[in-house]
Amino acid sequence: MCVAPHTTLVALAARYDAFFIDQFGVLRDDDGAYPGANAALLYLKAIGKVVVILSNSGRSGEYNGDRLVKLGFDRSGFDHFLTSGDVAHRILDRETSGKAGITRCLTISSGGDRNLAERLGFETVEDATLADIVIISGSEAERIPLSAYRDRLRPAAERKVPCYCTNPDRHKLVKGGGTAPGAGSIALAYEMLGGPVRWFGKPHPAIYQQAQTLVSNIAADRIICIGDSIEHDIAGAAGAGLASCLVRTGVLAASSVGDFAAICEAHGAWPDFLMERFTA
Repeated sequence: MCVAPHTTLVALAARYDAFFIDQFGVLRDDDGAYPGANAALLYLKAIGKVVVILSNSGRSGEYNGDRLVKLGFDRSGFDHFLTSGDVAHRILDRETSGKAGITRCLTISSGGDRNLAERLGFETVEDATLADIVIISGSEAERIPLSAYRDRLRPAAERKVPCYCTNPDRHKLVKGGGTAPGAGSIALAYEMLGGPVRWFGKPHPAIYQQAQTLVSNIAADRIICIGDSIEHDIAGAAGAGLASCLVRTGVLAASSVGDFAAICEAHGAWPDFLMERFTA
């Protein structure tokens, strides 16, 4: 059973020194900031805790941090903002640096984002038959059916063009509540079409390894991860050997205790604590 003791942020702060906090589903959704989330971050900073916002976003941490501030969050409420896009850029920049020729890249994203391809100096193409690589960083599946994504990507997948998924989330929160297939679902479709996918972000280890370099003076047993997804946040924390707390907001907000149990069993990951929401 996915059973864990209920706790509060005050209790967690008495036990842990560094907090790796998910963005979507913990601090905000697609409509805006959750009530009390900004105050909770400021509370942690006021008592000397290190706060790292750890997000499965294909965009940079700098971009996401600025977006949080525009939503009303105080910049002083977090020390670092690390995204799966940052991790992908760091790794791919090292791997592609100095290679001859122009890399033609098809990016699947939301809002026309081409940030990673541009930072890596790739040439953007829209036709999968021309692509040398595919980046999947976002989803607009609330208005574009997965079948349309499959049709668009099929020519690249059939040629075994390498795909980099910088947002493994299978579900995304949408305006007005509810969820839609996320970038991770599109990447899974690419795999099913025969294309190779390399994954960046939670629950994969590289993002936790990079996050821990930001708090290198803090022991692993003094770090806790707070998230709303068992599949990504809780499983990722477990794989990294870190404690975790699941909040009842976000993608599992409407789930029952029985639903939690089934998802925990499916992913072999159980949170150490439960909180109703991220508030002080």
